[in-house]
Amino acid sequence: MTTPDASSTPTIDGAAVLEDVKAFHRRFNVFPTEAAYVAVTLWDAHAHLIDALDGTARLAFLSPEPGSGKSRALEIVETLTPRAATTVNASPNALFRLVEAAEGPPTLLFDEIDTVFGPKAGDNEPVRGFLNSGYRRGAKSLRCVGDGSNQTAAWFSSFCAVAMAGLGSLPDTILTRSIIIRMRKRAPNETVEPYRRRIHEREGNALRDRLAEWADTVRDDVADAWPVMPEGVSDRPADVWEPLLAVADAAGGHWPTRARAACLELVHTAQDDAAASLGVRLLTDLRDAVFRGADRMPTATILERLMSLDDAPWGDLDDKPISSRTLAKLLGQYVTAANKPIKPRGVRVGSDTPKGYYAEDLADAWKRYCPPPPGKFATAATCATPQVNGGETVADPLPDSRHTPPEPATRPLKVAS
Repeated sequence: MTTPDASSTPTIDGAAVLEDVKAFHRRFNVFPTEAAYVAVTLWDAHAHLIDALDGTARLAFLSPEPGSGKSRALEIVETLTPRAATTVNASPNALFRLVEAAEGPPTLLFDEIDTVFGPKAGDNEPVRGFLNSGYRRGAKSLRCVGDGSNQTAAWFSSFCAVAMAGLGSLPDTILTRSIIIRMRKRAPNETVEPYRRRIHEREGNALRDRLAEWADTVRDDVADAWPVMPEGVSDRPADVWEPLLAVADAAGGHWPTRARAACLELVHTAQDDAAASLGVRLLTDLRDAVFRGADRMPTATILERLMSLDDAPWGDLDDKPISSRTLAKLLGQYVTAANKPIKPRGVRVGSDTPKGYYAEDLADAWKRYCPPPPGKFATAATCATPQVNGGETVADPLPDSRHTPPEPATRPLKVAS
């Protein structure tokens, strides 16, 4: 009779553990898509393997209105992740020391993250710097330690798993490093189980311990993993999803396929959310609704057309309409094909030479940053009446550029003051 080896470790079914974690979220959270449940489950698991990973994705539960389930989602994540620490208003020094704690880095959970990044956030630059830098292993910040005049400089790590919940959006530097879950108010037919901390926290913690036990069996595999990315996912999105795909591959079963499908869906959704970048929105509106085939255009005409666009932010930027200075500042972030900042130049209109912009200066930024145009540009004859000056085309101002083109003009171009 063969005696079992007492030192052998039973095999843990990682795929089954992840299924149970996903089901636990589903009991209390209504996420917008199945891909969101998959991503959040993998994120929970990756937090247990943070010491084996070179990078970590931020997890962001965002919504336009309160009461959309963001805080509840963060509360469930708290029960499932190691050394979870929830904060609303933490000092940067406290955060750095928490990450450097002897028991290992925490899973930081920021509720009401709009108080850090929102328009009324105030002076939170050190916390923002902490969140911006800590997505990769080796990220450190230099801080002073000591008392009074007896202080020395010391390096502190900021690398740890971070999940956030808040209203509105986040800066591009955070969004591009995040798995973004756009939360919504529950519809009448969407129900969840009431969450009772005294009861359900213990259930979540039991799942957390199972995740930790499984993570210990695959830590070496995950550390050495180079997961294959779905086609078309590269650069920053690949950095974000690599640790989650490594977890899915280690779990096996349906999870590698599910994870890559979720990756594609959420990456494409994030890319479609171009409105999150004011600069990209401006470039796209200039291409599709302002220039529309014109070679050049005075600044005053550009501003007039931007202000006339429905569902556009240009009439209310920080309680003020877009100005020539704001236009120049936004466009100055981008460069021409000659690698020079886009700047206003003189645009000859009849006998005048007001400042304006040339399509040739914008063309390279249009190609690199804007989504594909909805269709071929209309010809100058159908979208704007051109004035020819020195062989170049200048679009005539439209009475309402959103709807109907003007009748053919025979008068000289007038530049709005």
